Amino acid sequence: MDDNPEWTDADFKRARDDEHLLPPEVQALIKRPRGRPKMEAAKVQVKLRLDPDVVSAFKANGPGWQTRINEALRRAAKL
Repeated sequence: MDDNPEWTDADFKRARDDEHLLPPEVQALIKRPRGRPKMEAAKVQVKLRLDPDVVSAFKANGPGWQTRINEALRRAAKL
């Protein structure tokens, strides 16, 4: 006996998605929006060339180096 037989066209016609199998309150618990939550002011992607020693200094402090560069630029721009 095959534990995982190929599905036939009839099997696909009988198949139901989770909306037909789970009660709405359970569906609400497991369905999440995809991706990150929308930001009020979305960031702008730019290509910026920096000196290697500047990037190395920020990376040396671990994850979040891009955020720290953004904060440093914000301070420099006095925003």
